[in-house]
Amino acid sequence: MSTTVGAHAKAAALGKLIVRMTASAGSGHPSTALSIAHILAELLYRKMRFDPRDPWHASADRLVLSAGHAVPAVYAAWADLGGVVGRSKAEARVLLPADVDGLRERDSVLDGHPNPAEGFPFFDAATGSLGMGLSVAAGLALAAKLDNSPRRVYAIIGDGESREGQVWEAADFIVDHRLANVCAIFNCNGHGQAAPVSSRQSAEALEGKLTAFGWTVRNIDGHDPAQVQQALADFGSGNSPLAIVARTVKGWGVSALLNGNWHGKPLGMTDVESAGASLDAAAAKAGGGSGLPGPAAVEGPAVRSRPDPREARWPAFDEAMRSAGLGAALDKRVLATRRAYGVALKVAGDLLPSVVCLDADVSNSTFADMFAKAHPARFFECKIGEQNMVSAAAGLAAAGYVPFANSFAKFIARAYDQVELASISRANVKLVGSHAGISLAADGPSQMAVADVAFFRSLGTARADDRRSPLCWVFQPSDAVSAYHCTRLMVETPGMAYMRTFRPEVPLLYDPATAAFSLGGFQVLRMGEQLSIVAAGYMTHVALHAADLLSKQGVRATVIDAYCLPFDGEKLGEELSRRGGRVLVAEDNYGGGLGSAVAELAARTGRIRCEALTVQRMPRSTRTAEEILEYCGVGAEQVADHAKSLLARS
Repeated sequence: MSTTVGAHAKAAALGKLIVRMTASAGSGHPSTALSIAHILAELLYRKMRFDPRDPWHASADRLVLSAGHAVPAVYAAWADLGGVVGRSKAEARVLLPADVDGLRERDSVLDGHPNPAEGFPFFDAATGSLGMGLSVAAGLALAAKLDNSPRRVYAIIGDGESREGQVWEAADFIVDHRLANVCAIFNCNGHGQAAPVSSRQSAEALEGKLTAFGWTVRNIDGHDPAQVQQALADFGSGNSPLAIVARTVKGWGVSALLNGNWHGKPLGMTDVESAGASLDAAAAKAGGGSGLPGPAAVEGPAVRSRPDPREARWPAFDEAMRSAGLGAALDKRVLATRRAYGVALKVAGDLLPSVVCLDADVSNSTFADMFAKAHPARFFECKIGEQNMVSAAAGLAAAGYVPFANSFAKFIARAYDQVELASISRANVKLVGSHAGISLAADGPSQMAVADVAFFRSLGTARADDRRSPLCWVFQPSDAVSAYHCTRLMVETPGMAYMRTFRPEVPLLYDPATAAFSLGGFQVLRMGEQLSIVAAGYMTHVALHAADLLSKQGVRATVIDAYCLPFDGEKLGEELSRRGGRVLVAEDNYGGGLGSAVAELAARTGRIRCEALTVQRMPRSTRTAEEILEYCGVGAEQVADHAKSLLARS
C-alpha cells in the first residue's frame, strides 16, 4: 500500500468525524475543516515530531491553526491519535473518538475555536480572530532558537485571512529574524464567508507575494499527498522560511457541501451517513487503503527549565538607578517613569534569562533600549508592527518566556484585538505603553492614549478561570520608584499585565528605602478628613497640587495614589469611608477607567459619593503639560474647583 493511498483514506476517516461532530453540535465549519484534511494527515501522521500522550513536551513540533474555524479537523485527528487533553498533566485524559460529539458544549475541552486554556494543550494560543496565527508561530520559533531546540513550527493560514495586514507584518518579521524553523501553509480553498476571496488572495497571487517577501514558496495541490509530502520535505533544507501555498477544495469529499455556500453551516444528523459514504467514495476513487505511520519521535528534552521569577533578588532602587548611569537624576530626585521602567526591565533581564523584550521601533522612547544593549539576543525589534508584536509575544509566552512588549500606549491600541485573544489564552504577556495620557502635550491627540485605561481595566473585571487573579492587571505608576516596583510585580505575577508610563520628568513621591507596592494596592500620600482625591500616574502629581490649592482655602483633602487596577475594594472602601465618603477621581484619559472602578465600589458599598473628572474634550497640541491639562478640564485648579463643588453639594 502506498503512503499516498493511506493519506486519502486517513483524510476520509477524519472527514467522517468532522461531519459528525459539527452535526452533533449544530454549528461549526465542516467545509473548511475538510479542505485541510490531507494537509493534517501528512503533518500529524508523518511529518511533525510530537507525542500525543505528552502535548506539553518542550521539544515537540508545534502547530498554530490561524484559520481557527477549521479546528474540527484537528480535534478529529487528536481523537484518532489518542491524544490527551486537560489543563495540566495531573488531570490529563485520552480524547476518544466518541468525545468529539461534545464539540462546543459548555464543559467540553473542544471549544468552538482553538483554546489551550480550556484544556486542549496541543495548541499554544487561542486563535479564531483571523490573521494572528503566523505571528504566534514567529514567537514560538524565536523561543526555539533561544532554547537551541530542534522544535519546528507550522502554521495553517486561510487564503481569506491573508488579506489581514498582520499576516504580512509576520511574514516580514520572520524573514527579518531568519526564522527558517517556520513553515506557513496557506489553505487556498478560494472561498471566504460571504463570497469567493479576492483575486489578490489567489494561490498565484500569494505565491508571488511570499516570494517577494523572501520566503521559499511551493505551490501545490493540497489534496495530492505526494505533493504535500514533497513540499514538506523541503522544510528545513534552506536558510529561509518555507511557505506552502496549497490549493484545496472547501468541503472536500462530501458532495452535499460542494454546491452553494456552506461556510459555518453543518450538515444535519440525518445527513451524516450519506456524507460518510461520499467520503469513502472519494477515498476509493483515489485508490483505497488505510493507515499512516503516526507522529515522528520527538527529539530533545521533554521539560524546559525556567527560573521562578518570584525568587529573583532585585537590587534596591537607588542602586539600580546609579548602575544605569542615572545618578545625577537620582540626586535631583526627578526622573520619568518611562526611564525608571527601562532600568527595571534591564534588571529583570539581568536576573532572569526567561525575560525577553519586544519593541515596535520606539525603544529609545520606551527606554527598552537599555534591555536591548544589555541582552541583545533576547531583544526582538518588531519595527512598526504592533499587532504582530503582541501576538509574537503570546507565542514566546506559550514557550515559557516572560515577554515584555513595548510601544507608545496610543499605538498599542492598534493591537487591542490581539491583546484580547492573548487574554483568552491566559498568556503571560506584559505590555507597556509609554507616553500615556495627555501630558506629552506638544505631540497632539494622535499620539495620546486616552482610552487605554478603560480597555485594559475592562479585562481586569473578569477572572481567569477559577483563579482569583484578573485577566489583566493594570499599573499606573506615578513616579520612578513606583514604576520600578510595578515592573517587578509584573515580572513576578503570572498572567497578562499592562503598565502605563508617561513622558514628563517628575519628582519622586516615594522614599525608595521604605516604599512598598503590592497587587491591588494603593498609597495614601496625604491625609485630610473632608474628602478624598483619587488619582494615578501623572494625575497623582496634579492631585497633590490641587490638594495644596485646597489647603490654602481651608479644605483638607486626602490624596490616594491608586496605582493598581483592580484594587482591593474592601480596603479602599474603608479608607474612603473614613474620610467622609466624598471622593473625586481625577484622570488624564477618557471615562471608563479608574473613575468607573471607584464609582462601582461606591455603588456596592452605599456609603461613598463618587464623582470622576476625566478628559472633557478632544485634546490638541500645547507647549506644556499644564496647558493641555487645563484645556481638557483636568488641571490642578479645575480639580480643586470640582472638589469644592462636590463638598458644597454633599
